[in-house]
Amino acid sequence: MVLNEKRTTVAYRCPDCGGGIMSAVGLFNLSADMVKLKCTCGKSELKIVYGRDGNVRLTVPCLICAQPHSFTVSSTLFFSDELFVLPCPYSDINICFTGEMNQVKAELARTELELLDMLEENGITDFSALHGDEEDLPDPQILDIVLFVIDDMDAEGKIYCRCHPDPNTEAEEASDYGEWDGTQSRYEAEVTDSGIKLTCRVCGASTLIPTDSMLSAHAFLHADSVHLH
Repeated sequence: MVLNEKRTTVAYRCPDCGGGIMSAVGLFNLSADMVKLKCTCGKSELKIVYGRDGNVRLTVPCLICAQPHSFTVSSTLFFSDELFVLPCPYSDINICFTGEMNQVKAELARTELELLDMLEENGITDFSALHGDEEDLPDPQILDIVLFVIDDMDAEGKIYCRCHPDPNTEAEEASDYGEWDGTQSRYEAEVTDSGIKLTCRVCGASTLIPTDSMLSAHAFLHADSVHLH
């Protein structure tokens, strides 16, 4: 009896040269070893590992952040024919695509046009410039933009955490983390070398907002809300 191997198409965009990397991935070779999708420029690679628990773990290079992001998805979802995207946790930019080949191709092309528009708006011509120099401190202009958006979201109640959950996504009521006295903002913004760490003073949930490029600030500027974990 011949078994039909589960297969899917996986793609990402190289943060250094901007090229789209796409490849078919099968369950058999994924079960045997780690699969790596490498860009021809040699500057990035996407890693895929099939775990014993039946989940697929991906390490994806990011167009916005200096470090790759790790994701865990079920094998059912990973090998589905439906288009599935994984976004950068700090922006609305999709950085990984899986699914039927033609759908992945179309989404890769669509997001390329979207990204080029964003680059043009920010006067960036080189994809490698998105990350900037990791050893440099954040640009004061970028910090000002992000801090302004944080203040605006705080005023509108659009910052969510464990003690102040998003009513549109949280199924349970907020846990009892103590009372917030309201004499100061519930949230504290700390400027660090790698970005702005936003922390809830009550429950301790936090997130890091990258400020190492104008593009990351632009993406955050267009976010509707921010969720702390």
